[in-house]
Amino acid sequence: MTVDATGMLFDMDGVLVSSIASAERCWKLWGKHYGVPHWEKVTIPHGVRAAEIVHILAPWVDVAEGLHRIEEMEIADVGDIITLPGAKALLESLPLERWAIVTSATDRLLEARLRAAKLPQPERLISANMVERGKPDPQPYEMGAERLGVEPKDCLVFEDAPSGVEAGVAAGARVVAVLGTTPEAKLREMGASWVVTSLESVTAVAEAGGLKVTIDAL
Repeated sequence: MTVDATGMLFDMDGVLVSSIASAERCWKLWGKHYGVPHWEKVTIPHGVRAAEIVHILAPWVDVAEGLHRIEEMEIADVGDIITLPGAKALLESLPLERWAIVTSATDRLLEARLRAAKLPQPERLISANMVERGKPDPQPYEMGAERLGVEPKDCLVFEDAPSGVEAGVAAGARVVAVLGTTPEAKLREMGASWVVTSLESVTAVAEAGGLKVTIDAL
């Protein structure tokens, strides 16, 4: 299937890179530090900001303090960050003005993980620091489209988490869901227009005023 788009908005974790091992290690140690019951079994919701996770796991912790600690831990723990299939080739094929990263990570953590994965640094990004309301609210993807100077409806959003798919749909964008962290049925239930096994299933060619994007969907 080939579709036209003027911009592409990428979630980071689970779409461009896999940081699951790092996140699980760090949040367990974070939970131990703050006395979270059964910290060794802590699981975190995927695709939401750390501020929400702090509140869920340890509502007694000062959010700013908790955020600073987990950010420092995750920035230091990037040794086994994995670049996901197709991510590098797709990003390097795109004009810089046609894509942005829209992530629930902080801008410092985003930069650390992209460096570890040896992926291009975007000219435009929306991080957790920049929004009042994180995914599943549409604000992050609305801001991402605005940074590209286009309407959300003219963008393709690439997501792997239910909260992110919901945010993209609510913003009015078309969503390409990437398998890996969430079952296909759940991604379709949340409103994904297409589901792909990885970004290897997506290619794009720059044209005047936009992109011609081919999607080898399931």
